[in-house]
Amino acid sequence: MRSFARPRLAGTALVMAMALVVSVPAEAQTARARYESALARDAKVRASLASAAGATPADVIAQAGKVMNSFEALVRRFPTSGYADNALWQAASLADAAFQKFNRPEDQARAVSFYRWLVTQYPTSSLVKRANQQLTALAKPNTATAPAIPPAPAIPAPTQPTATLTGIQRTVLPDTVRITLELDREVTYHEEKIAGPARLFFDLNGVQLTPALTDRVLTYPSDIVSKIRVGRHPDSTVRVVLDLEEVSRYSVFTLYSPFRLVIDAERAVTRTVASPTTVAPSAIAPEPPLAVATSATEIARPTPPSPSVPAANGAGGFSMARQLGLGVSRIVIDAGHGGHDPGVLGKGLNEATLVLDVALRLERLLLKEPGLEVVLTRRTDVYIPLEERTEIANRESADMFLSIHANASRNEAAKGIETYFLSFASSPEAETVAARENSASAREMHQLPDIIKAIALNNKLDESRDLANMVQESLVTSLRKSNKEIRSRGVKKAPFVVLIGAAMPSVLAEISFVSNKQELSLLKTSAYKQKIAESLFSAVMRYRKSLKGQATLASQDPR
Repeated sequence: MRSFARPRLAGTALVMAMALVVSVPAEAQTARARYESALARDAKVRASLASAAGATPADVIAQAGKVMNSFEALVRRFPTSGYADNALWQAASLADAAFQKFNRPEDQARAVSFYRWLVTQYPTSSLVKRANQQLTALAKPNTATAPAIPPAPAIPAPTQPTATLTGIQRTVLPDTVRITLELDREVTYHEEKIAGPARLFFDLNGVQLTPALTDRVLTYPSDIVSKIRVGRHPDSTVRVVLDLEEVSRYSVFTLYSPFRLVIDAERAVTRTVASPTTVAPSAIAPEPPLAVATSATEIARPTPPSPSVPAANGAGGFSMARQLGLGVSRIVIDAGHGGHDPGVLGKGLNEATLVLDVALRLERLLLKEPGLEVVLTRRTDVYIPLEERTEIANRESADMFLSIHANASRNEAAKGIETYFLSFASSPEAETVAARENSASAREMHQLPDIIKAIALNNKLDESRDLANMVQESLVTSLRKSNKEIRSRGVKKAPFVVLIGAAMPSVLAEISFVSNKQELSLLKTSAYKQKIAESLFSAVMRYRKSLKGQATLASQDPR
């Protein structure tokens, strides 16, 4: 099995305590806590199995079953956690050990079920090879009386769906076809592109369908994305498949209020489209009106000057900053970690060095823009406390705070980009990232109520979420040109200490995984780091323009 590094106590305690204060149910423990608890009981049961004395066989069998149930419950509660495959291995090997000891068919069946679950659902796990070896061994009875291996029992259904796919919209733009999947709450998803013929599918986890969308096939006039298929899969998963024709590239990003998954498919060759806007059947809820050309004549018409008023934010409203006509002229760029805190480590590269390089490149790009000032929290390999980074932004009266980081995972196949804004974590994965990035915090437990209050009363939430969406979309769209295998992991929420207390829109970008061999290779090249800086620059400029529709003057304090 893989070994697990122990996160620093301060960060882990902070995130767990936050969860308790905001009345998260007691059952919502972290995957690590559940795993370690089950592992301790597992060791005791195995000792009993190996001993000829002590508890009766019935007692040992009962205790073993409870431990297996604990591992199984962890996997169902945290299926994407780095502990899930290990939990399945522990459950399977314990059932296997019980079968070898007592020769009970039900233990053999359960061992096979767990091993197969591990092999099919976690194919990239380092434990798969050993699991397959055990399956082979179990298929060969080692005594004349041992029963033949039975078929694997069906895995019980997981928890009921928690979200609903309420609508799908297809909007044709001059160079792009946009598909919007509307849901009533935020969900996790897996995307994958396959060839022969070209298709792009999304597996939405814990989702159910409205009657209007159940097992539907939506067809459209001949153009890229001419067919969308919606189907139900086991374990409360909904799969949406897009049939692609002549698509040069695509990008995926998320929007909120309501939660939407947006896919932009770009045409390989720009061509005139007779009917620029089409939508799914009337049974499907329509998207709020977009600024889309409605005729071929309008497409050809020269673009009018940008308006002098701000656009509505992603929530459809106007924040106080937009109501007051405030803009962006001073930006603080925060290169994460530094000094005695190198961040996550890759072979031949550490996070602190990588993100400082990107930050300096981004600074050079921004300084070419008239009316922009740039402040860096660090320019060399020095350590700056997390809390002081936000204080720098406030002291400099910054209009925007961008913290740059790199990601890592125990799963070496994990890859992609994700962007965070300040709020309470909404998933176990976000909790894990927050715990890692907050591990250097100097805050103490007695400050927890003030921290909770600062997060709950965050009045820059809408603006930070808009900025995060633009950063995520820009990074994924631009970097896909150099890295066709790139994955958008979406915009997420988490209680990052470095964002707490910032008096301006603030986001944290995880630009790639240094633990992924392919992404690490790219991150070592100057060209890829420059692409990342250019993507961040484009996002900053797009957000700046969205506030006022034009270049802005120096920032103003609404107070």
